[in-house]
Amino acid sequence: MFQVGDKIFYPGQGGGIIQTIEEKEFLGETQLYYSINILHRNMQVMIPIDKTERLGIRRIVDPEKLDDVFTTFHDGESDTTCNDNQTDRRNLLKIKSGDIYEGAEVIRDLVRISNKKKLGMTKKNMLDNARQILISEVVLVKGIQQEQASDLLDRVINFHPA
Repeated sequence: MFQVGDKIFYPGQGGGIIQTIEEKEFLGETQLYYSINILHRNMQVMIPIDKTERLGIRRIVDPEKLDDVFTTFHDGESDTTCNDNQTDRRNLLKIKSGDIYEGAEVIRDLVRISNKKKLGMTKKNMLDNARQILISEVVLVKGIQQEQASDLLDRVINFHPA
């Protein structure tokens, strides 16, 4: 169970902070809810405590794991065996999984494609969304502002080791 003030990650939404734990009645049933501030979307969400595991809500990663994730942008091969629709569906599932490595792979693969050709609107929106979600976690892990986290991510992505 999370506590007020805990920094969490909500798959598909991004990083947030537990603001309150409240008892609410919905359809005649009383439950405990987390009230979560999703920072980069400037959004409050209320999640029943008993659904957090099913939704994949987790604590943010530690700084060492984040640094390891940053190596993902230069390691591994992009899967080019799928057609565009299959790739888009696979990428969407990766983003929704909440796995920080899979989210980074989506960014890596879409950046690699964009370096070869102009991205279509669907892929461009997916790249922007995946970036914002990762940036929101970087903000919480590193304790920096969103603009600084965006700059850091850009530097990591564009750094090409010899």
